[in-house]
Amino acid sequence: MGLRWLALLIAGFILAIPTAAFADDDPTPSESPSESSSATVDSTATPTDVTTEEPVKPSGPGIAVTLVNSSDKSKEFPKGRPLEGVTLTVIDSSGAEVGSAVTDATGLAFIPVEALDTYTVELDEDTLPDGINLNGSNQSDPVKMRLMAPTYVDFPIGATKGEKASFGDKLAQSLASGIKFGLIVALAALGLSLIFGTTGLTNFAHGELITLGGVLTYTFNRSVGLPVILAGLVAVLLSAGFGWAQDKGLWAPLRRRGTGLIAMMIVSIGFGLFLRSIFQYIYSSSTKTLSQYTTQGAHDFGIIKLADKEIAIILIATVAIAGVCVAMMKTRMGKAMRAVSDNPALAASSGMRVDSVISTAWVLGTAMSGLAGVLLAVNSQVNFLMGFKLLLLVFAAVTLGGLGTIWGALIGSMIIGIIVEVGPLFGVPSSIKEVGALVVLVLILLVRPQGILGRRERIG
Repeated sequence: MGLRWLALLIAGFILAIPTAAFADDDPTPSESPSESSSATVDSTATPTDVTTEEPVKPSGPGIAVTLVNSSDKSKEFPKGRPLEGVTLTVIDSSGAEVGSAVTDATGLAFIPVEALDTYTVELDEDTLPDGINLNGSNQSDPVKMRLMAPTYVDFPIGATKGEKASFGDKLAQSLASGIKFGLIVALAALGLSLIFGTTGLTNFAHGELITLGGVLTYTFNRSVGLPVILAGLVAVLLSAGFGWAQDKGLWAPLRRRGTGLIAMMIVSIGFGLFLRSIFQYIYSSSTKTLSQYTTQGAHDFGIIKLADKEIAIILIATVAIAGVCVAMMKTRMGKAMRAVSDNPALAASSGMRVDSVISTAWVLGTAMSGLAGVLLAVNSQVNFLMGFKLLLLVFAAVTLGGLGTIWGALIGSMIIGIIVEVGPLFGVPSSIKEVGALVVLVLILLVRPQGILGRRERIG
């Protein structure tokens, strides 16, 4: 009983870290302006002359435009030097002006938009710096407004038109992106497979374990000031601790009471909703970015182009997956996990401490999922739904490869990742590119219901 309360205390402490880190943050600076913020506004200035030292932070529905001179790239500005002081105007589908803004020192301008509509962004060429010309029209292509999230628009400033990439080049680039995405999915799928194999639990809160890694990385990076690499390492360690705590505080007591797997699955759904609500309360619905590795120039490797962070993601995920696979095959604990997964009753009768093995599986599985969240945050951005959006693909990967087998989860993840990224080349809309992977899942299960590496089981 004492261990159970200790586990609950540890889990609560890990979840309280982001709350404490953001306790001093002011989400609405306009409600309580500080002396430094009020000093930046000139009371005699016109609205267009008002400046602020704080960079623009897109939040909520609106149009975000980043202007950079792509012909003036450097190590400091790999995508191009930002253009400050350029006026942008948003026009709705009826031709009416919705609002305007001026780009800041980072080249970013954000125009809030309330109604869901199709908008066009118009650039005032007279406000461009001397010597900077706009390639093409001063109006963007029509963009559809997203709900509760910024919509980003680009202008071709200083860009040179290159040769159109061939289908082979596009396919090679999509395959590289698919492998990278598949490895991230594989980390989460291995964690889910370890937990399912040893406990039989279909954990619907697994997506939030992915999110936990991402939001902890963001917290230690932005609030504590740690470098992203060190923040990610701390996030993985805390994720592992949270895995141990939730097993001892929640799942182990349910197992001792003889709770059925269906009931435990329902508990996992509620637990996932609970964690998701906490993440949304602490971090809000807006998308966050890390302080490093957000924009990087890509290295040309012939038929594919990869940025440094993409290479690092592939290498880190590969090493982590290889380490887990070797540990499962060669170490005593790995063999014990496979024994418990194969026959828990026989493993217990042979003297194995099944509860300790299951607890280790939770620690390792949650750490792998946390690492997936860290890499996902570095690859894209941090959002309270980032793990939930990936959950369906993780389930698809585990089911496709075969439930309870780590090799099957790995193979299924790579297939899912490649199909998701290659699908748009064959006509699948990018907005629903995950559908292609799910269609392949259904087709394979029709032929092989147990999955690619799953074992046949007698029914009835």
